[in-house]
This record gives sequence, structure tokens and C-alpha cells, in this order.
Amino acid sequence: MSQIIDQVQAALQNIDKELEKYPALKNLEKQIPVPKSYLLLGFVGFYFILIFLNIGGIGQLLSNIAGLVIPGYYSLLALETPGKADDTQYLTYWVVFATLNVFEFWSKAILYWVPFYYLFKTAFLLYIGLPQYGGADLVYRAIVKPIAQKLINIQPHAGPSDSLKAQAQSAVDAAEGHSTGVSL
Repeated sequence: MSQIIDQVQAALQNIDKELEKYPALKNLEKQIPVPKSYLLLGFVGFYFILIFLNIGGIGQLLSNIAGLVIPGYYSLLALETPGKADDTQYLTYWVVFATLNVFEFWSKAILYWVPFYYLFKTAFLLYIGLPQYGGADLVYRAIVKPIAQKLINIQPHAGPSDSLKAQAQSAVDAAEGHSTGVSL
């Protein structure tokens, strides 16, 4: 039991260390003598309890906020990076998010009867929205892409290497039958 407590304490210290970057949390910790990690965990716990209880339909709002704010923040960061991989990750996320919201709009009567739907939706949105999991790509490739290909006939995108290969092949085809004047 002592080992578990030590691991929890170490995790809380790591969270506190990460939260040192945010001056607003430092000021809050000075005003309320509670460690930043406890404040964060309390807020997250309260947030999920509100989603779970869904009092007055607030679960839908809080679920959509989680699905917009966190990926929106990472999307803004991705726009400022020179690489394209993170841009693709979040473009994929937004396609999956939009698909889920359209599906949800048309099936509200059914989803009303699914217990804790918004809690599951929030967990799913965090899974597909946080970059360390890569869930958006998995969901896109397994579900959204096959449906989109059937419905709107999306063709695979030819990348730069495909274009270069096609140019080389056309040059070879054009050169066939022409003599260079060199005997080998």
C-alpha cells in the first residue's frame, strides 16, 4: 500500500511541476493554500461529474467544450509549426469531430436513451483529440474514410513521389525507340 501512495505522490509532484508554467495557477495556489495538482484534479473531477449527471442537458455543452477547446488549442499550435504531420493530425480530428456531430444531430432520439452518452463522448473526444493517442487517424481510416469513399467517391491522393514516378515513366516512354547514337 505504501508503494501505491508513493507513486501517487510522485505523480502529483510531476503535475505540480508541469503546472509551474502557469502564473494564474501560482496566484490561485497562493490565495487558496491547496496544491495546484489538487485544484486541477478537483476541477477535472467536478467537470466529469457534471457531464455524468447531465443536469439540465449540461453534459452535451461540456462534452462539446472539451471537444473544441483542447483540440482547438493544439490546432493553433500546429499551425505555427513548420512540419505538416501535426496539421494532418488535427485536420483529421476536425473531420471526425464534424462527422460525429452530424451523426449525433440526426440520432438524438436514440442517443437520449443511451446512459452516460456524453461521458463516453467526452472520453472519446479526448482520445481522438490528444496527440499522444493518435485516435483521430485510427477512427478516420477505419470508419470515416471507407464511408466517404463509398458516398462521394474520394480517390486516393497522389503524393509527390507518385508524380515524380509518373514523370520519369513518361520520359522513359518518350525515349523508347529513339537512338542516342551511342553503342554499348
